[in-house]
Amino acid sequence: MKILFVASEVTPFAKSGGLADVAGSLPVTLRTLGHDVRIMMPFHRSVALLGAGIRKGRKSVDITLNGVVKRALLRGGELEGVPLYFIENREYFDRDSLYGTGPAGYPDNAERFAFFCRAALEFCKRLDFRPEIIHCHDWQTALIPLLLRHELKGELFYRNCATLYTIHNLAYQGLFPRDSLARMGLDSSYFTLDQLEYYGEVNLMKGGILNADLISTVSPTYRGEILTPEQGCGLEGILRKREKDLFGVINGIDTRRWNPETDRNLHRNYSAAALAGKKVVKRELRKELGLKELELKELDAPLLGMVSRIVSQKGFHLIEELLPRFEATDLELVILGSGDQQYMTALAAAAGRCGRVRFCTGSFNDPLAHRIYAGSDLFLMPSRYEPCGLGQLIALRYGAAPVVRSCGGLADTVTDAEQPAGTGFLFEEFTAEAFWATILRGVELYGKPEQWKRLIRRGMLTDLSWDLPVKRYEELYLTAQERRGRRLS
Repeated sequence: MKILFVASEVTPFAKSGGLADVAGSLPVTLRTLGHDVRIMMPFHRSVALLGAGIRKGRKSVDITLNGVVKRALLRGGELEGVPLYFIENREYFDRDSLYGTGPAGYPDNAERFAFFCRAALEFCKRLDFRPEIIHCHDWQTALIPLLLRHELKGELFYRNCATLYTIHNLAYQGLFPRDSLARMGLDSSYFTLDQLEYYGEVNLMKGGILNADLISTVSPTYRGEILTPEQGCGLEGILRKREKDLFGVINGIDTRRWNPETDRNLHRNYSAAALAGKKVVKRELRKELGLKELELKELDAPLLGMVSRIVSQKGFHLIEELLPRFEATDLELVILGSGDQQYMTALAAAAGRCGRVRFCTGSFNDPLAHRIYAGSDLFLMPSRYEPCGLGQLIALRYGAAPVVRSCGGLADTVTDAEQPAGTGFLFEEFTAEAFWATILRGVELYGKPEQWKRLIRRGMLTDLSWDLPVKRYEELYLTAQERRGRRLS
């Protein structure tokens, strides 16, 4: 099958969240199954800074937006054998960040990603690559299903291009003023309730949902949640109209990159069968971060870790509320991330007051992230909502028992320790008290070494790879083709 992935970010070239990890690992797995997979993404400044292995191409296309012609150049590269194409336009993509800072991002984001979507489709022609499936991701690529279904419906080249549109986080929908339609090269006929109009604005994600042949999101539980007013972010009605075409597929992780047996970022490697190295990693991590030695040397207190964006969605107001309790116990808390200044200030202040709290911020430190996953005993994810979550999967892989709120992909991937197949600790009520009580359950079990080892070994031996999800995606690709075929017949 010929498959084109179109994504605004792909690990390791550009990343702001879990989308990049999916776009950087799922295509590689599909290729191992014999599919002709290719990836297109913008030539961001972060890509240019990497430099190595990226070829300057000779192909170009002209894209007209609002009567102005803009040129797109095509660069080439490879991701573990998968051809990777970078769409270059310095005006749009040679910038400090992928989307801009603050809630609104760059003011021309609608134009930037309309240019990207249109160029991706045009470059398929220039490459003579006729994908049977175009797999689109989030609002940045939501225009592709609309263009294929309307503007390009008469072009023979695209006739057999079915689309799968994946929602990684429904909260980020691509909302823009009405006048952005012209800047995207669209006329006013698309500003209707059955297309892009949304309470007086343009909603790109809505267009992707309405026009894609099939829709998916990143866990079965989140799929159910986004059909409700509580989690539907205003699009629950649109999603319910397409409920039969909406599927939830849990993400996998790259188990070669995330492997405690071979991870070069660790002071000592270890496995589920030989856990001694995990204690070495924990000891060296404590030294690295300057954690205060416990007064009782014989007391092996659990180390609690987080690697996360520091935002409300991730439950950081619960963390902020509980900081005095962390400071009053023998628990050690290590957090790596950046985000909202309110929470970052509170975390930095707690670290300044207490020798058992460490907050690491600034540029994302990937080697340290690996050591925190490996050195932690409990891994905290008290999310308000979590479409899938990758942190809990990595934590399981490294023998850190997740403490998570039972929502979205967290509920689908972590089984509570009170169950026979338990791998972590879950709580329902989104309160500091419920979260703290669940942390204490983890601390209590940590004090029972044999039960604790059985718990973390179950997590480490869980199949967290793409091997099962990729089969589900293959089925969805075939279903999308069938739906498109019926629509065209």
